[in-house]
Order: sequence, then structure tokens, then C-alpha cells
Amino acid sequence: MTDVFINYRTGDGEKTAALIDQELSRRFGRDRIFRASKSVAPGQAYPDALLTGLRRSTVLLAVIGPDWTNFQARLRDPEDWVHKEIVEAFACELPVVPVLDGRKTDRLNKADLPPELARLADIQSIPFGTHDTEAGLKRLGDMVADMVPGLRDLDRDAASPPGPDSVANSIEDVSGTAVQSREFTGDVGGTVVKDTSGPVHTGKGNIYQNSRHVSGGRHFSGNGMTYFEGDHHGDIQHRFGEQDRHEDDGR
Repeated sequence: MTDVFINYRTGDGEKTAALIDQELSRRFGRDRIFRASKSVAPGQAYPDALLTGLRRSTVLLAVIGPDWTNFQARLRDPEDWVHKEIVEAFACELPVVPVLDGRKTDRLNKADLPPELARLADIQSIPFGTHDTEAGLKRLGDMVADMVPGLRDLDRDAASPPGPDSVANSIEDVSGTAVQSREFTGDVGGTVVKDTSGPVHTGKGNIYQNSRHVSGGRHFSGNGMTYFEGDHHGDIQHRFGEQDRHEDDGR
């Protein structure tokens, strides 16, 4: 199932079409983007593959290069595939978005178009400047994500905040020993940072985290239990749940 069909003219926009295909395939999945030179398999009937891919799509991106309207003979030929794909998209009532490739590419003028394609001049286009390809590709991707809500957007998934039960840790520029763990018991000299945000221990001594601990006649337990031995300076934040039963409880 394809969602985005990329229409382009060989010799006037095929490199930009390939860039757009590469980025949208990365962001939404390779099978969601149709570009003829990639999507038509060897031995497959070309006309059937193109029309089938187009009719299964949700939007057509028409890459318009600076010389696009100079191919007048082809634009007016009903058998020209650039012409045929756009006309078919109109017939299927698919949204068609002209992508203006480069600074020298102006909006389309009806006077330069055959009657079947004249609607292109009235459609809002989106510029794609080669001076800032990354920003242009992101803008195109965001537009596609808004136009095709059913697409799974990997970029937006990655930017979503973590769920309440998720775990995320990161360490940068560390010199010495670094420990990341759900539960930690032992002796560490230096600084320990627990979780993505939480207590910071600087100094020496034992740290007991989320575990049962007995020190002399004292018992420490509970959800979120943290006990420090030794020297400490800085802030400590705690969250306690219910205490565990002592071994001699209930006798």
C-alpha cells in the first residue's frame, strides 16, 4: 500500500525526486512512497505498475523543475507519463501538490499548460530550495504527515515524551566509573546520578536503592527506598511506598 506518489520529469527534477523519496521513505517507510525508477520491479508491466501505484496513493507530489514547462510537446502529449499521471490523479480526486524545485522555478502559469493540466496553476505549491535541502525535506515531510494522518511518522514517534513506565538513561563525557541500574547496592566513590532525573550523591559511602537494607537495629525498605552511608552533600529526593514486613513481624 503506497500513500505518496512522486511525479517527476527525467532531465528536470529527477535528482530532487530521488532526494524526496529517500527522506520520505526513511520517515514513513519505503513501501509507503512510490517513485517509478524505484518502485517498478524488473519484469513488471510499467503502465500497470504506475497506474496501480497512483490509484492506491493518497497524495501526488509533482516535482516541477525550472525547465518543466519547456517540454511543451511532451506536456501536451496524452501518452506522456508526467501528463498522464497528473491527469489520472485529478480523475481520482487525489490532492496534487506542485513542488517547485530550486529558486529559479516560478509558479505555474495557465498559459504555459495544456487545458488538462491548467488546474496546476491554481493549486498552492510548496517551494523546495536546494540551498537548504534539510529544511526543505523536513517541511515536505511535515506536510505529508498532516495530509496523510494514517502514516506512521518515525520522526514524531522519536520526539514523543516517554510513557510513565518507560526508562531512559544517557551518559556523556564521563571519566571514571559509571553505573546505570534499576537497583544498586555497593560502595561508590565520586558522583552517582540515578535515573533521568533524581537524587545526586557526591562523596563516599554505601548507597542502597529500591532494596531492603538492615543496618544495626534499623530496617529500611519500601518502594523508592534510598539510604546513604558515609559523607554526603547535596540534595536527596525520596519517594516511599509501603514498608516490607520485618522478618520477626507476626510472631
